[in-house]
Amino acid sequence: MARPKFVQIPSHSLERFEPLLGKDFSAVQKAAKKSRRRYDGRAIWHVSSTLRGGGVAEMLRSLLPYVRGAGVDTRWVVLRERAEFFALTKRIHNNLHGDPGDGGELGPAERQIYEHSLATSARHFSSLLQPRDVVFLHDPQTAGLAAQAKAAGATVVWRCHIGTDQPNEVALSAQDFLRPYLRDADAFVFSRRQYLWQGIDHGRAWTMTPSIDPFSPKNQELEAGAVEAILGAIGLGARSPVAAPAFTRADGTPGRVERSAEVIQEEPLPPDVPVVVQVSRWDRLKDHRGLLTCFERHLGDQGPRLLLAGPSTTAIADDPEGSAVWADVRSAWRKLPDRIRRRVHLASLPMDDLDENGAMVNAIQRRANIVVQKSIAEGFGLTVAEAMWKGKPVIGGRVGGIQDQIIDGVSGVLVDPADLEAVAAAIIAIGADPAGAGALGERARERVSGRFLGAIRLAEYAEKLTELEGTAR
Repeated sequence: MARPKFVQIPSHSLERFEPLLGKDFSAVQKAAKKSRRRYDGRAIWHVSSTLRGGGVAEMLRSLLPYVRGAGVDTRWVVLRERAEFFALTKRIHNNLHGDPGDGGELGPAERQIYEHSLATSARHFSSLLQPRDVVFLHDPQTAGLAAQAKAAGATVVWRCHIGTDQPNEVALSAQDFLRPYLRDADAFVFSRRQYLWQGIDHGRAWTMTPSIDPFSPKNQELEAGAVEAILGAIGLGARSPVAAPAFTRADGTPGRVERSAEVIQEEPLPPDVPVVVQVSRWDRLKDHRGLLTCFERHLGDQGPRLLLAGPSTTAIADDPEGSAVWADVRSAWRKLPDRIRRRVHLASLPMDDLDENGAMVNAIQRRANIVVQKSIAEGFGLTVAEAMWKGKPVIGGRVGGIQDQIIDGVSGVLVDPADLEAVAAAIIAIGADPAGAGALGERARERVSGRFLGAIRLAEYAEKLTELEGTAR
């Protein structure tokens, strides 16, 4: 067990958002000005379990530079714990979705592992705090830090990014496991109102959806030539494109995609064929196997290509199941009939350079004709908003926060993720109607612009913190 790791946070100007938000940008400016005064001499801390590879890390990397740019001292630390701790918290993560995960228990032995693992991190982290600092603790891995952060004089907010609309016994057991560690939290943040737990003070609970940074390497505009070049550089397309695999880094400097991905395919992706894409972590709940089966059973020999892409599993410390899922997907690909296998592409994207990884994801989503997120459980699913921002027609599982992003038939299509025939029918219908697909994409981008951009969310957080500290216990 090592001390939590500090993450370097750059500074980005909020003024970037003014052309996108128009008159609504004034509310963001007012919130920034008020926050500079309110938090002068104080720090706002965020604690997470990983620097890369998941929605929480993605959200923090997108939002915190704008907090810095607004003149507020914000800091980010990442836990560094043993493998047994992350195996346990992955079980809790799955359980909170109502899924049994690895089938293990959450009993006294697991509580001892959890508390013993976090004891050193809690001691080191609390020693960094000053009275009246604000601490955001993200997800199950960090809940055990709340008591010592509160004892140090901080305002403590626990942010839970996962949940289920109708908790079963498995989910309720995970809630019971974590609840004792949250007694000292001043507030709770959930991604959906339906995720709020029984037994916590709903008067201290907020509902906040995650958001995206439209200017990040993952979401910035890319010319068609750059998309083709990046796909070639990572091994999915032609290796000698006309343009350079170039993008703009988060700090505004030029970047190039130079690393290749681990690509499993029988041939490169042809430039003109329709492609259905899913980008997600290698997680059972994303149901990659279900998509492979869907293509094999229902999309025939002449349908679109399928591309499944996700982050390299060696880079994600808090997800010990990832390597096994990636191996399972590769095994399933090898077992596909020849005529299906040649139309399916797998890509595990390197995470050595996070800006470069973001540009890879950007190019993959922009190459897509249709983006699918066939999760069988989902906290929110930022890849949905990312694809919608790029004007893509998105088919999402009717689960969790995907339902909050897509208005069915208006800004995308919602399906029962267990109904493979319905998933295939949605793919076929969108592919057969280019005009309708374009309209879905346009309305999808408009919805993200109005609801899921980072500056909007930061203004909401500023308002909620003001309310919280005005009524702090």
